Amino acid sequence: MNIRRQELELRPDPRRVLLRPFMASVVVKPTGHAEPSRRLLDILARVLMLDDAKVEATLENVLHEFHDRHEDIRAIFLDRFDKMSSLLPVDGKVSKSRQLLIGSYFTNEYSLESSALFNPSIVAAPDQSGLAPDELRFILSLRATGEGHISSITFRSGVAKTDGTVRLDTGSRFVHSPRPEPAAQYDLAIFRRKLHEMGITHEAAKQATSALPDSFTMQKLVARVARLRREDVTADVLRAGEQALHLAEANYTVRFKEGLLMSEKVLFPFSPLESNGIEDARFVRFIEDNGNAVYYATYTAYNGSTIFPQIVETRDFATFRVSTLNGPAVTNKGFALFPRRINGRYAMLGRQDGENIHLMFSDNPYFWYESRVIIQPSQPWEFTQLGNCGSPIPTEAGWLVLTHGVGPMRKYCIGAVLLDRDDPSIVIGRLKEPLLGPASDERDGYVPNVVYSCGALVHNGSLILPYAVSDTATRFASVALGELLDALRAG
Repeated sequence: MNIRRQELELRPDPRRVLLRPFMASVVVKPTGHAEPSRRLLDILARVLMLDDAKVEATLENVLHEFHDRHEDIRAIFLDRFDKMSSLLPVDGKVSKSRQLLIGSYFTNEYSLESSALFNPSIVAAPDQSGLAPDELRFILSLRATGEGHISSITFRSGVAKTDGTVRLDTGSRFVHSPRPEPAAQYDLAIFRRKLHEMGITHEAAKQATSALPDSFTMQKLVARVARLRREDVTADVLRAGEQALHLAEANYTVRFKEGLLMSEKVLFPFSPLESNGIEDARFVRFIEDNGNAVYYATYTAYNGSTIFPQIVETRDFATFRVSTLNGPAVTNKGFALFPRRINGRYAMLGRQDGENIHLMFSDNPYFWYESRVIIQPSQPWEFTQLGNCGSPIPTEAGWLVLTHGVGPMRKYCIGAVLLDRDDPSIVIGRLKEPLLGPASDERDGYVPNVVYSCGALVHNGSLILPYAVSDTATRFASVALGELLDALRAG
């Protein structure tokens, strides 16, 4: 096939730095909760002992050196001071300058993409106004990896042109993380259901959460667990309460401030389950039965020892609701939702056994109970492992699924299969050779010999495929959709 690589390339930019909580020996963990260690208290005491003139001079130097690298550095310093204020070893009022200086000692710059910018997915943007005929505005999500191999989700925006090429909007050097919604609501029935899947008995889960209303906030849950710790309850009930607290931390809503460019938004690890990274988000524009669009993304949360499949939901890329994926079918990684219900049910692909592509159905996008293998490795370039490269794409011929295959020397290539529109368990076409493999100038990087994608889209008769180059950078390719479908049906 005549697949066309574009000259455009997105490389990691170490200048894009996010202000993060800093405490001695804990640099980039998501919460950064203050603990009254000797070292932390020593830092506070030293700053408090400075005379006013030294405080002003030191703060002036800090602001002079860093103010043009961040848009709201004073507000972040004050927020960090507020987080540390309960540990102050003295009573009394602290001047605004001293508050800012204390905040600066517990803040650091984190370079989001100092190591890599890869594993992209692409979806049509909510706003399609102001475009030329037959152009499409898109949002590109990327996995950014920085110090400590911590991964986050960053974004870019751009336009797909009529000929299948893309134009990226100019990216900003500033980045911002969202704020948590203070009164996010949790569903009691879902929590009890999930606790049972986590090995908690129904009775223990019911007792631990008995004082909670059907819809509750984190504040109410924290108060309930604190009470359980004081009361004479069984170990099983206390464990159920503690697990409910961990579950609530993994189900949260965050909102970006207004007026940000897409390139200025970053979803950085927020909950303890994500403390070592958010990996490989597969975004999909999901069309509900009433015609409205909502965006879902499945991703892998990693806490340093265990992976946790998660799902994020947004309608505007300003507010994001993050939830756990639940049920016995949610194991391993690489989940990808279909962009609409099929025969009234949600559908999703996965790789539960690590080497085959599975299909599953559910009445609830957050709970999945059964899966079945529908595609197995069949060609030498995919003998080691086969998985999806993003959500299935609807076409007149069927569901187009881009795949990744792993062959000799752990070389990754991108392939494609075609599934029946009404029954996607039926494979009606498959490429015998890769659609895209690593070119000679794409073989070197953090993980050599890899091309990989988390999602493509079709526009104006072309498949537009953003793809990662050896887990380091991102490039773009395109191919005529008709040519690809012909090859799939012939295969």
